[in-house]
Amino acid sequence: MAASYDDIYARSLSDPEAFWAEAAEDIHWERRWDRVLDDSRAPFYRWFPGAVTNTCYNSLDRHVEGGRADQLALIYDSPITGVIERFTYRELLDRVSRVAGVLAEAGVGKGDRVLVYMPMAPEAVIAMLACARLGAVHSVVFGGFAASELAVRIDDATPKVVLSASCGIEPNRIVEYKPLLDEAIEIATHKPDRCVILQRPQAEAEMVAGRDLNWADAEASAEPAPCTWVEATDPLYILYTSGTTGQPKGIVRDNGGHLVALNWSMRNIYGVEPGEVYWAASDVGWVVGHSYIVYGPLIHGNTTVLFEGKPVGTPDAAVYWRVIAEHDVKVLFTAPTAFRAIKQQDPNGDLIRPEQIAGLRTLFLAGERADPDTVQWAEDRLGVPVIDHWWQTETGWSICANPAGIELMPVKHGSPTKPVPGWDVRVLDEATNEVAPGEIGALVARLPLPPGSFPTLWQAEERYREAYLEEFPGYYKTGDAGYIDEDGYVYVMTRTDDVINVAGHRLSTGQMEEVLAAHPDVAECAVVGVADELKGQAPLGLLVLNAGVEREQGAIEGEAVRLVREQIGPVASFKTAIVVGRLPKTRSGKILRGTVQKIADSEAYTVPPTIDDPAILPEIAEALRSAGYAGG
Repeated sequence: MAASYDDIYARSLSDPEAFWAEAAEDIHWERRWDRVLDDSRAPFYRWFPGAVTNTCYNSLDRHVEGGRADQLALIYDSPITGVIERFTYRELLDRVSRVAGVLAEAGVGKGDRVLVYMPMAPEAVIAMLACARLGAVHSVVFGGFAASELAVRIDDATPKVVLSASCGIEPNRIVEYKPLLDEAIEIATHKPDRCVILQRPQAEAEMVAGRDLNWADAEASAEPAPCTWVEATDPLYILYTSGTTGQPKGIVRDNGGHLVALNWSMRNIYGVEPGEVYWAASDVGWVVGHSYIVYGPLIHGNTTVLFEGKPVGTPDAAVYWRVIAEHDVKVLFTAPTAFRAIKQQDPNGDLIRPEQIAGLRTLFLAGERADPDTVQWAEDRLGVPVIDHWWQTETGWSICANPAGIELMPVKHGSPTKPVPGWDVRVLDEATNEVAPGEIGALVARLPLPPGSFPTLWQAEERYREAYLEEFPGYYKTGDAGYIDEDGYVYVMTRTDDVINVAGHRLSTGQMEEVLAAHPDVAECAVVGVADELKGQAPLGLLVLNAGVEREQGAIEGEAVRLVREQIGPVASFKTAIVVGRLPKTRSGKILRGTVQKIADSEAYTVPPTIDDPAILPEIAEALRSAGYAGG
């Protein structure tokens, strides 16, 4: 009889070294570890010290050698360009080895940094794996990032080489990357030795003589490079947190713990077996792309899908169902905002054809809070378990989830279920005392964190301590607020910065958003705390309506206000809801609540470098002005 979640979870906390040593048996080690956990420098913990391995070898070579050479490793599906490409493990290994050869010829070796500034093309995956093959440390920067932000990351990571492309392709425009890269290098103090440029036919880039190499030519003439063995505790990559300004915050991921955790998660959390098709509809510029487009599925021997498109508009709100059907996707992982966009365009689910999704087993949502209304809509339309799970760039994989590969527990809408084995989650008050079930506080995780989570920040160990470990000694501060109910289910309500203080009452904006999202005409919403002379702060709701809603907006706004006052009470002091055409978001789908708050309060703000469409901010400012707020 298979072990239950409770048994597995208890064992992971009572004897974490034995638990993770057992999980590590599924990974190839060129040399085994001296010990499982090094706690000699607590609170700086390291997993599998003394072990030697290579992440690319575990992702490609061992599968080719072990009988998966002709299995599909990567499916590239681009509705924007109309191209679908498929790569077997053997074919992907050949290309990765050659691009690693290009890097080696450019002087890249173990420990050197390589900056990857790429669109969602197969070469983005190849670039990351090629760096890992050489033991080089890659730092992926979301394609199209502003030159000034790119320059900051170049100066912090000091890459020897940049791997980039001539352009990225959005549904209605071409974004030329090369001019942005050239400007960034001009701004930056550090100058990379080489830039290797993938020339895409949609926009050819001008090359800088003596510095720039044509990707296709360089790859064609390169000698394939073998794997370089590295320490388990050596860094695999640096990933800068989105929206970083000023001094960047580079999350470091190591090789050994990352291999063990991601491999374990594929079967136990996502419930997929090697050989099955797994699709994370994200971007390689974000942590989801690192963990579950590139590394997790390939380490585990799955087929992974790289999708260059949008949930709507490429061409319509049915594109996800086409991809699922065409590539036999068993598990889909995407952001709640993607499903809100689909729901907004197709509120009744008319575009969902049952035969297209017949093979889909599970839908996972993460990246922001999944409101119960969106989860319920997806459950009703898809007829499969819809699993909200909670994790962060820092953690690298989920903190809480309903583990499909262990035991599917009853769903409680609004909760990402329970802590994943290895994660000891608590709720603390400002005095670092645990609070009662149901009471909101700071969500923290007891140290040591499990393998796969970040051991430090790039060249900023003291900042790591100050930002994450000091406020709650013995715990990792997630920066999220929420509560744990009497059944042990965790509820992530909001970022701690988004808990608003209304006349002395600490209120969760996420709780109000839950109520607003349940209105039948509302596709998505956001609540922010704006300045109020009497109460300190007051909540303001922004509503985006479903496509086709023709009712009078004022009536909907009034109904939304009444819903919050009825379900949360007068204590919320919720008096204003405004219908807007769309919400400002990052490219990963996170709503820019802080920016909205600054606009409403007439505070100075900068356009976040991760914003999906800067043109939306004037629209929001005008809507706020019309409603009586300062509006910027």
